[in-house]
Amino acid sequence: MTVLNDTSPTAPSVSTPSRGRSHGGGLGRYVLIRFLLIFPTVFILVSMVFFLMRVVGNPITAAVGGRLTPSQLQERLHAAGYDRPIIVQYGEYLGQLARGDFGTTLTDHQKISTILLTYGGATLELVFYALIVALVIGIPLGMLAAYVRDRWPDVILRVFAIFTYATPVFFAGLLLKLVFSVWLGWLPLGGRASTRVELALGSVPNATGIYIIDGIRTGNSTIILDVLAHAVMPALALGLITGGIFLRLVRTNIIGTLGTDYVDAARSRGVSEFNLVRKHALKPALIPIITVMGLQIAMLLGGSVLTETTFGWRGLGFELQQYLSARDFVAVQGIVALLAVIVAVTNFIVDIIAAFIDPRVRY
Repeated sequence: MTVLNDTSPTAPSVSTPSRGRSHGGGLGRYVLIRFLLIFPTVFILVSMVFFLMRVVGNPITAAVGGRLTPSQLQERLHAAGYDRPIIVQYGEYLGQLARGDFGTTLTDHQKISTILLTYGGATLELVFYALIVALVIGIPLGMLAAYVRDRWPDVILRVFAIFTYATPVFFAGLLLKLVFSVWLGWLPLGGRASTRVELALGSVPNATGIYIIDGIRTGNSTIILDVLAHAVMPALALGLITGGIFLRLVRTNIIGTLGTDYVDAARSRGVSEFNLVRKHALKPALIPIITVMGLQIAMLLGGSVLTETTFGWRGLGFELQQYLSARDFVAVQGIVALLAVIVAVTNFIVDIIAAFIDPRVRY
């Protein structure tokens, strides 16, 4: 009889520590790959913006060409380097971005980074409000649609989700202003706060630019309520779009989870359908929402341009529209490049969170 020992060539070899290292390595590789993907993503986006801006001509001619004589225009072009080959301009632009320099506006000569510090808090606040609206609308209504699936309330909720996703954000904003400001008079027509409150918030030491935080720091409930009242309609107009997406995601994934074996086992033990949805199917259904959260934040940032313009919300989107109207393409190019960096980093953070919540994502 042959006895197999550890040195026998036919003996099975099992190494538990190496398996543990493999699992840790899987997460480490995932994080590293996602981090490295930030750079080509930003590179592609800023390159597209650079060349698309050049399709309409050089930025100086577009912005101030009609107000300068030909000789003055040529001097400005030479000083800015826009009379050089486009590939040279492109290389210098990438070098500026690598140093953290996003350029200087042509109309008011501001650094793009200064614009971000001045108006970025307003856009961040609006996106946060809109995301809260999307989650509050999408998750409960998605659960309800799954619970009453294939019945008339489910049909109504699915039509509502399609309607909110398909409605342009500026049109939704105009409807909200018409109903709640003009007809009912419940909410202010636009702006981030009333003039009196803005003056009070401007005097807060080390103000963050995020009105709700600065309002809480004052401890004045009147200021907080005024800020929230101005935020209701912009948050609804922007958040409803993503809320419709979340509704359909939650509904689809809950229905899929309700057909799994472990849910059937719980159902056979007498667990009610409502508790099956709430306790067993909801958590797996939230994982897809987390995985697409980065893309939805990118959508919210894009939608903030129209939302801020519609409601006079002085954020990055509002400033971007102003620079577009002034044909200041250097400012547009810089702001879009900044937004590209923000979106890429946000997607990286969301991917890491999703990998910790659902290990299947990292393999």
